[in-house]
Amino acid sequence: MVADGGLATELEARGHDLSDPLWSARLLMDAPEEITAAHLSFFRAGAVIATTASYQASFDGFAARGIDRADAERLMRKSVELAQAARAEMAGDGRERWVAASVGPYGAALADGSEYRGRYGLSVGELVAWHRPRVEVLVDAAPDVLALETVPDIDEAEALMTVVSGMGVPAWLTYSIDGERTRAGQPLAEAFAVARDVPEVVAVGVNCCAPSDVPRAIAVAREITGKPVIVYPNSGEGWDAQRRSWEGASRYVAGEARQWVAAGARIVGGCCRVRPADITEIAQVAVD
Repeated sequence: MVADGGLATELEARGHDLSDPLWSARLLMDAPEEITAAHLSFFRAGAVIATTASYQASFDGFAARGIDRADAERLMRKSVELAQAARAEMAGDGRERWVAASVGPYGAALADGSEYRGRYGLSVGELVAWHRPRVEVLVDAAPDVLALETVPDIDEAEALMTVVSGMGVPAWLTYSIDGERTRAGQPLAEAFAVARDVPEVVAVGVNCCAPSDVPRAIAVAREITGKPVIVYPNSGEGWDAQRRSWEGASRYVAGEARQWVAAGARIVGGCCRVRPADITEIAQVAVD
């Protein structure tokens, strides 16, 4: 299966300034039709999974903008509805498509780059209490799957496993990694083991990492969990949280998707800086 690419990247390419702490979630208020258009661009490129614009949507983040809880819930649900609308618009071709509700890590809501290092100073219980209300709102909007993504450390993964257990909605868990460790420095084998016995988790893998980190992660995920593997790395460029800009050259080669599938990945796509044209190439090579 082919997932989409970088939603925020596509929205920026369409002329939107996402330097706001809410990132792409700001457009849930200001330009929702643009989010639907971005989803459509990835569907038309060959993706069959749309990941919603809820990655950085949180009660804390919306409250900082003066948005009350009721309206925050409405906007979170809207993120799912916009992806569902894009899917409905593509229904005429007969292809089956899925909507994944993005659940970004706690650090994403801080908008300070801490999702790339983890270790927030919160306990697992505190992370459970923070994540549960927004996950419940997203589940209420009836996505096909929850995308527990860009998770930087095991503590947060454990919290998310507690949140989704018993909810009755499938989820995938993807870590953001550096080499063979989580961003917080834990071995991948220990990280993937967190999801091994959680029935709600239907796939595990990595996202928002360098493409070169993917093959080893696939091997470890398969060995430890036996679950289907999902990978959607970024372009390989580095993110400077202080300057809020990307640095370095892209090292993303869509043709590598063939290697990822051969290694055992069952869902492939892209994250930051991966455009619809890249997804088209993935769709072409992944099914060869």
